[in-house]
Amino acid sequence: MDFKLSPTEEAFRDGLRAWLEAHCPRDWEKTRQALGSPEARAEFLIDWQRRLHAAGYVGLHWPIAYGGRGATVMEQAIFYEELARARAPELANAIGLDMAGPAIMVHGTEAQKRLHLPRILAAEHVFCQGFSEPDAGSDLASVQARAERRNGTYVITGQKVWTSYAHYANWCTILARTDPGAPRHRGLTYFLVDMKSPGFTVRPLRQMSGDAEFSELFLDGVEVPADGVLGQEHDGWKVAITTLMFERGPRTLVRQLILRQGLAELLAQARARSRAGRPAAEDPLIRQRLAQLYIDTETLRYANLRILTKLIKGEPAGPEGSASKLFFSETWQKVAELGLEMQGAYATLGAGSEWTPDDGRWQYRALRSRGNTIQGGTSEIMRNILAERVLGLPKD
Repeated sequence: MDFKLSPTEEAFRDGLRAWLEAHCPRDWEKTRQALGSPEARAEFLIDWQRRLHAAGYVGLHWPIAYGGRGATVMEQAIFYEELARARAPELANAIGLDMAGPAIMVHGTEAQKRLHLPRILAAEHVFCQGFSEPDAGSDLASVQARAERRNGTYVITGQKVWTSYAHYANWCTILARTDPGAPRHRGLTYFLVDMKSPGFTVRPLRQMSGDAEFSELFLDGVEVPADGVLGQEHDGWKVAITTLMFERGPRTLVRQLILRQGLAELLAQARARSRAGRPAAEDPLIRQRLAQLYIDTETLRYANLRILTKLIKGEPAGPEGSASKLFFSETWQKVAELGLEMQGAYATLGAGSEWTPDDGRWQYRALRSRGNTIQGGTSEIMRNILAERVLGLPKD
């Protein structure tokens, strides 16, 4: 494999890097903490996406007809990698850009495309995803939210949970059951729902990290016009699978860079902090764990390059995307845990104390990393996928 960038790709990377150097807020983790309230963070992120959009960097690989630049998958991957390298803020409309928007391109009518796609790019229609329910998380086919057709509209009743970005989104993709008598994977319909609709309630869920990134949604007789159906009635499972396939797209390739940045901070901390009267970097156990984390990070890098090769060829990421997600989430937890361990007794302090190293950066990471092995499919589900689709083992 040749991992070198072409001259065109190098020029794109250099131009993007220069733009980020001139316009990017430094160290999003610190900026996020300084902003304080979820409302302030949401406003900041939406403004950040709009600035990127004005510079022509949002929806790079979207077709020109839909407001993108028609860029290659490689250029889109470079974009996400440079954002991670610059420690830039995330894009406010991640669900819309990477999942809802591409699904609309595949399954939407021309009217739906004209309504949503330009506004997704401009962060005017910010999407969240209403798939999971209290009794249907990783087992998505068990959703129980109901949608009944009445007088040319659909009336949705039910509850969704673990909905990322719902606290500031204004549109939601909802998977609901329109034929209760059909088999589990049939009789489902995929809806594009305006969250300002009467009967739509968002209730943030506070995590142990202190943030409320996720919310539970309550739909009490929410009316959706017939043109809010994406795809065909009772055929929502196909649209949902399309959406989830896009989830394993170019954005996932930055995971190894996140690990490399965390590892670099661990190395700096190992040199600066003492352990049993000597620098932690001289402790053979710490050195061994750092070496293993380096090996794991490089392993993920090359595995992700294999995924990138498939995407460039126009092939889906396949089950390898599940392996990447599983390996990253569990390795990131190990990075965060080692970061705390090297702090010793100071690891018990939280942000705001003058004695807390890095103002609680590692404490936040350790708490937040528990969610990485749950969101986007739990580690258990990822292992099942790999066992069945890669190793050919029988279904659990």
